[in-house]
Amino acid sequence: MTMSVPERKSGSEGKEEESEDESEIVEESPCGRWQKRKEQVSQGNVPGVESASLAMDTEEGVEVVWNEVLFSDKKVFKAQEETIKEMFENLMQVEHPNIVKFHRYWLDMQESQARVIFITEYMSSGSLKQFLKKTKKNHKTMNVKAWKRWCTQILSALSYLHSCEPPIIHGNLTCDTIFIQHNGLIKIGSVWHRLFVNVFPDASLHGKERQHRDEQRNLHFFAPEYGAGEDDYAMDIFSFGICALEMAVLEIQANGDTAVSKEAILNAGQSLEDPLMREFTQSCLRHERKLRPTAHDLLFHRVLFEVHSLKLLAAHCLINNQYLLPENCVEEKTKSFDPSAVMAEIKHEDRPGVQLKYSHVSPLELDKFLEDVKNGIYPLMNFASSRPHPVPRALSLSHEQVETVKTPTPEPQETESRKVVQMHCNLESNEEGTKTHLSLFLKMDDKLHRQLSCDILPTDTSKDLASELVHHAFITEEDSEKVAGFLEDAISRHRVRALASGSTQ
Repeated sequence: MTMSVPERKSGSEGKEEESEDESEIVEESPCGRWQKRKEQVSQGNVPGVESASLAMDTEEGVEVVWNEVLFSDKKVFKAQEETIKEMFENLMQVEHPNIVKFHRYWLDMQESQARVIFITEYMSSGSLKQFLKKTKKNHKTMNVKAWKRWCTQILSALSYLHSCEPPIIHGNLTCDTIFIQHNGLIKIGSVWHRLFVNVFPDASLHGKERQHRDEQRNLHFFAPEYGAGEDDYAMDIFSFGICALEMAVLEIQANGDTAVSKEAILNAGQSLEDPLMREFTQSCLRHERKLRPTAHDLLFHRVLFEVHSLKLLAAHCLINNQYLLPENCVEEKTKSFDPSAVMAEIKHEDRPGVQLKYSHVSPLELDKFLEDVKNGIYPLMNFASSRPHPVPRALSLSHEQVETVKTPTPEPQETESRKVVQMHCNLESNEEGTKTHLSLFLKMDDKLHRQLSCDILPTDTSKDLASELVHHAFITEEDSEKVAGFLEDAISRHRVRALASGSTQ
């Protein structure tokens, strides 16, 4: 494949023209939401993907990646079409704060060829490999706290993938396919790598050559059993162990060779001063796959407990229940505390006790910690059970609705499938009794909860009010009946109590 490079003009004029040329829109998605640009991007090697271009999500106003898989032989595409659809439908269900988001896909049938186009999240801050190189170049060492946070986030994503039913094996976890955001959030990319290898075995020659070069350079990330049998979680754990080791030492020296030797990996592991870090990485790199721990087990390793479990659990409870708390409640609470007051004390019979005062806790540090928890930097996977959990609801269309297009068509509406797991209703009347304010909170199974509110007049019937609120809640028909009945009952009981107390409502 050859690429022509346009002649650059000097000064700001040349830069401006080049920027305008790269941002030019060359194609739109059938629904008009995504606009492909000329600028090419690299988000980790993916088998079969001919090109990855920068694109704009016009609904969210953010940049995304427009990926294309090209089939020059339409017969090959037709033979694999159902498998391709099933694979992409499964990928659309993957939802985790530490995994690169897979937004949407569609099929484009042309006379000479067929294309699969899919949209993924754009990681603008670059890969972990790039970050480690910059850190080493500046003669800096890895911060141990950052290492712990990164390991926890990667393991949180792996634990999620491995506990899906059926399990999802990454199969290509390297420092090139792990991305770091400006706020320290880690995200795993190329989750679809092994699926693509199986579905797109006839990738282009160019793609195979590039993949071969990358695999040679990253050969040390792959487990000894790689390619010898069925994939399982142990393969990802070995790759994670190498990533954890590279994060700690910044780079495993290759001694001039294209591939990193086993001796270099051993020397890098021995160079770690912390015995817990050594034991942690060595457990992942055991030659016998059965002896390697699971991602869930590794989340309980002593070396990763940077934040006390109780503090982490309390922070997640606070974030998950913010709708119940007034705005800026943390800031207001910390202001009202007496700095010299003791909030906790450990007493000892044979020696002086240990006191923890409010002055020992910085409100700024607390705000920063809560913000990091909200952004997914401190996942709560340590408390999760090891049993498999179902994959969250699909954010995609059904098989029958998959877009197979030649010309632009409107995007079909998504059917609501989430379930209401808990309902809470609060009614408060004003002093005159002429108006009542109703707040309805619906706790959903995917944790994207709903909160609705409205004012009720004495002339409004409970049935009409319930129907109106349910209409705006956008929930399933089954849940609509339950919520409507719940609201009618709550409004009726409130009015009976109000009458009993002498109110006009």
